[in-house]
Amino acid sequence: MSHKAWMKTVPTENCDVLMTFPDTTDDHTLLWLLNHIRLGIPELIVQVRHHKHTRVYAFFVTATYESLLRGADEIGLRKPVKAEFGGGMRSFSCEEDYIYENIENELYFFTSQERQNIIRYWLENLRAKQGESLHNIHFLEGQPIIPELAARGVIQQVFPLHEQRILKRLMRSWVQAVCEAQPLDDICDYFGVKIAMYFAWLGFYTSAMVYPAVFGSILYTFTESDQTSQDISCVVFAIFNVIWATLFLEEWKRRGAEFAYKWGTLDTPPESIEEPRPQFRGIKRISPVTSVEEFYYPPWKRLLFQCLVSLPVCLACLSLVFLLMLGCFQLQEFVLSIQELPRIIRFLPKIILAIIVTACDELYKKVAYWLNDMGAW
Repeated sequence: MSHKAWMKTVPTENCDVLMTFPDTTDDHTLLWLLNHIRLGIPELIVQVRHHKHTRVYAFFVTATYESLLRGADEIGLRKPVKAEFGGGMRSFSCEEDYIYENIENELYFFTSQERQNIIRYWLENLRAKQGESLHNIHFLEGQPIIPELAARGVIQQVFPLHEQRILKRLMRSWVQAVCEAQPLDDICDYFGVKIAMYFAWLGFYTSAMVYPAVFGSILYTFTESDQTSQDISCVVFAIFNVIWATLFLEEWKRRGAEFAYKWGTLDTPPESIEEPRPQFRGIKRISPVTSVEEFYYPPWKRLLFQCLVSLPVCLACLSLVFLLMLGCFQLQEFVLSIQELPRIIRFLPKIILAIIVTACDELYKKVAYWLNDMGAW
C-alpha cells in the first residue's frame, strides 16, 4: 500500500454500505472522492480499507445515530408513533422526535434497511460544483458524482451489507419453517415494504389456490366419462373460477390495504411528486408549479432523441436479429439437405444460433442502458 492511502486507513467496527474500487485505482482518485464525501456529506463516517489478496480498496460507510435521525427527517422516513400521541405512522421530524416509538433505543429504532436507505440517499445526492473534474471526467454543475463514477467504472460497486444475525433468524423462521405463517413483519423490517408486500401477495395467492384445486379435484372425480357430463363439469368449473377470481381480488384489496396501513405506505405521496432520480440531468430553473429550483429537460429534446436515435436504433437491432435468424434457418435447411454430412455437423446451425443469441443479448443490454440514460434526461 502507498503511504497516502495507509494514512487514511482505520479499523472498521460498523458498516452499512460498502463501496469498492477496481484494483487499478490510484491514490489521487481515492483521496479526491474521500475528500468530496467528507466535505459534502459530513454526516457520514467513511473508513478506507484495502484487501491484501485482491488488492482492492473499499470505503466502509456508516453514520452516527444523530446523523441518521437528521437524514430520516430529510427524506421524510415514516416511523410508528407512540400510542399516547395518537399512534399510526408519521413522517419523522427531529423537532418532535420524542413522539416516536423506540426513539430512545439507538440499536432498534432504525432497521438496517432504513439505515442503508438514508446513507444511499446521501451518497447519490453528492453533487459536483461547476468546473469540477477527475482525470478525464468533467462533471456538469449539480451532476451526481457517485452515480457518474459508477457508470464510468471508477467505482466498482456500491451495495448494502447483510446482517448475519437477522439472516439466520429469518432462515429459521421463514426458509426452514414448515406449515407456519410467513414472518412478514420481520421481512418488512429487513428487506423493505416492497419485498414484504410481494411475499404477502404470494402467500395469499398460494393459499387461495387451494379452493379451486380442491373443488376441481372433487368435480373431476365425480364427473362421468360421457361428453355431456364433461361439458357440464367444464361450465360449472368455469363459473366457480369466475366467482373465485372476483372474491380473490376483492379480498386481496382489503388484505393489501391492511398491510399498507400497518407498514405505513397507505398514504405515501405518488411517484409523480417525488424527487427526480440523481442521474437526471438538465438545466436549472424555477418550477412554475412549486416555485422551487429544479432540473428541467425540455420534452421536445427528449422526443427528438426518441424519434431520431431510439427508434432507428431499435429498428436496426430488430432487423439485425431477423436477418441473423433467417440466415441460421437457411443454413439449417442447407445442412439438412446434404445427407453425406456427419451427424455432428447437422447441429452446427443451432450452435451458431445459440452463440448469436448470447452475443446479441449482451450487445443489446448495453445499447438499452445507453438509450435509457440518454433518452431519460
